[in-house]
Amino acid sequence: MTDQQKARLAALAAMPDDEIDTSDIPEIPTDWANARRGVFYHPAKRQVTLDLDADVIAWFEAAAKDGSGRPAHINQVLREYVARRTAEAAV
Repeated sequence: MTDQQKARLAALAAMPDDEIDTSDIPEIPTDWANARRGVFYHPAKRQVTLDLDADVIAWFEAAAKDGSGRPAHINQVLREYVARRTAEAAV
């Protein structure tokens, strides 16, 4: 970055917001009616091996129908359980 560019950025940073001309910038819609939380948040995953009872696995396989969503479904159920227990402990 040139010294001239740095000086221009410093001058803009020092200006109050209401003095900066933003007329050439399109208005950004701020309607959050259809917003969803957590859609892009994906916590880090760790692969583990669990020994689960056969009937528990059978239930998740039946719930997932094709079996492809079984690990995700088990993770979701465990996450909901942890959230409930955490909320109960906070009371």
